[in-house]
Amino acid sequence: MKFKIPLIAAIISAPLIGSSAQAQRVAPFTVTETGQNYSRLADAVAAIGGDNATIVIAPGAYGDCAIQTAGRITYKASIPGKTIFDGGVCEDKATLVLRGKAATIDGIIFQNQRVPDGNGAGIRIERGDLYVYNAMFRNAEEGILSADDPSAEIVIDRSTFQRLGRCDRGLSCAHSIYIGDFGSLKVTNSRFEKGSGGHYVNSRAPRATITNNSFDDTQGRTTNYMIDLPAGATGVISGNVFVQGQNKENYSAFIAVAAEDRDHSSQGLNIHSNSASLAKGVKRNTWFVADWSGDQLRIANNSLGQGITRYQRR
Repeated sequence: MKFKIPLIAAIISAPLIGSSAQAQRVAPFTVTETGQNYSRLADAVAAIGGDNATIVIAPGAYGDCAIQTAGRITYKASIPGKTIFDGGVCEDKATLVLRGKAATIDGIIFQNQRVPDGNGAGIRIERGDLYVYNAMFRNAEEGILSADDPSAEIVIDRSTFQRLGRCDRGLSCAHSIYIGDFGSLKVTNSRFEKGSGGHYVNSRAPRATITNNSFDDTQGRTTNYMIDLPAGATGVISGNVFVQGQNKENYSAFIAVAAEDRDHSSQGLNIHSNSASLAKGVKRNTWFVADWSGDQLRIANNSLGQGITRYQRR
């Protein structure tokens, strides 16, 4: 099974543009609809207010953050993979704190977000729809973290999640993607690798579509499940490639269903046409799917490596 590397991962080869270069730039945040330039991301967001607009961001490394409370805003790198938000955090939450009608992120890198409660994220989505394309999240406590909005959807495509997650300091764990009770989650054509704790995808949404992704845990550290649906979910998990590494906090399963609650039905959850294996040199027994839901799942046509058993009902 071949996996296409997300475009942004292939683009990132040049060194970061330093802060001195950024300082020489004037007004790198441009609202396309008005042509107005802003020196701070927050000012561009405030100028849009409740309207629908696009902010095009010049290449550079920025310590900015912004809070969106209204409207539908697209945050777009003028050159994909050359716009980097490095460490900036608003409200002790994330670089982008989103509670408007909708937000789209296109071609942007988020890195080094850390906060006192251990949940520093590139994006904190609290309300409204979220669409993420061709982005990268790395070296932070979480990539994307959500609150609850059962009326909204989250879509992630062609993106990379690297060196994310944590379970330390006596705090609740953080994960590469950590989704609350949103209406639905869709993750496609993306890459997860080198996790530093927690799960790679943790979602309490009642509907999940997780297809054609790569989960490479070979260099993970104290990681847990590849996919955790702790409250149960319907939907499909297919076409993914999973490799479980040696350094696990919990290696008991690749995919966990309803391990904490049965808030949502998992009847008919379709897990098919995936490939799962242990990393080279790893010798253990584990389960591909561990299920606490009590519902009838559909699990078929998965290619499982040595030491991996198809299904365990808990």
